[in-house]
Amino acid sequence: MSHDPEITDDWEYTLQVPSDPMAPCIARRTLRTIFEEHGFLELADTAELLTSELVTNAYRYSDGPASVRVKREGDRVRVAVWDTNPRLPALDGVRVPDAEAEGAERGRGLGLVQWCADSWGGFALRDQPQGLVGKLIWFELGAGTG
Repeated sequence: MSHDPEITDDWEYTLQVPSDPMAPCIARRTLRTIFEEHGFLELADTAELLTSELVTNAYRYSDGPASVRVKREGDRVRVAVWDTNPRLPALDGVRVPDAEAEGAERGRGLGLVQWCADSWGGFALRDQPQGLVGKLIWFELGAGTG
């Protein structure tokens, strides 16, 4: 069955990843496939970069598994990364560090999300009916703006 990427049907995928150093790579490759197959190729590079940063943070700062949810609503795609650590990073005043700054290889993830995404945010999950705890960090990208 052939899929026409012009069809405006909304869709959603969820990828469960273990606490493993390969998780960011697996998430990037999965995101690329989803974006390519659904006709959002112009957003694939940005989505891959931002998802990789968030999954890397989940691996570094939580002890459990993580999940990545990718959802299309009209001409926008939302990516949300959940992990088991309920502690939110500082979401205000995040900036992309200078390439020359000491330690520029770390601490840049949320700055990239803030700089590249159309919108983004995060919240802690506590006392959920299904017993889910942790945090969710999300970003949105719109077609034609990536």
